[in-house]
Amino acid sequence: MNVLSRITTNKIIAIIRGADPADVLQIAGALKEGGVDILEVTLNSQDALSLIGQLVKTFDEEMLIGAGTVLDPKTAKTVIELGAKFIVSPNVDAETIKATKTNGAVSIPGAFSATEIVNAYSHGGDIIKIFPSLSAEYIRVLRGPLSHIPMMPTGGITLENISEFQKAGAVAFGIGTSLVDTRKKITKEYLKQVSENANKFANAVS
Repeated sequence: MNVLSRITTNKIIAIIRGADPADVLQIAGALKEGGVDILEVTLNSQDALSLIGQLVKTFDEEMLIGAGTVLDPKTAKTVIELGAKFIVSPNVDAETIKATKTNGAVSIPGAFSATEIVNAYSHGGDIIKIFPSLSAEYIRVLRGPLSHIPMMPTGGITLENISEFQKAGAVAFGIGTSLVDTRKKITKEYLKQVSENANKFANAVS
């Protein structure tokens, strides 16, 4: 299964932002144990580049590792060389999308309005991150004229509303604190909670 198919099949991208670098491998292991095997490390996290390299080396094909908050083509190329298989941005930058595709990774640029979404897709975005994702109804309305464009709502996705977003036509979901709250102390008990939470999300979209 290629990277894009794996994302649209498994649907959940866990977003790790601002975690203590010493905790990230444990968090990744807990997510994998719970059935979430796609992980995005945002580049505004401490030691993000080093962590991406470690995650790729540790989990190899067992987990799909990507980079988030990628704002320029040079950075995209750098993280892909470290092993990142997908690149997520909060914005639409044509050169970043181009660099991502040229270097063989999946491009997930962020957009909000219909115009931004169409621009992101026409520049080569594989999946368009809808950010912020106001509601499932907003996705449903966008998909009226833009049903050919794969959309991934990010921000505000919970166990309570994810099924509504899926019914609205979302192909994947970027999930941060609803899945892993990096502000909490990472204890054995919390890692167990992360696994249980991951399992609930994975079951919700299966």
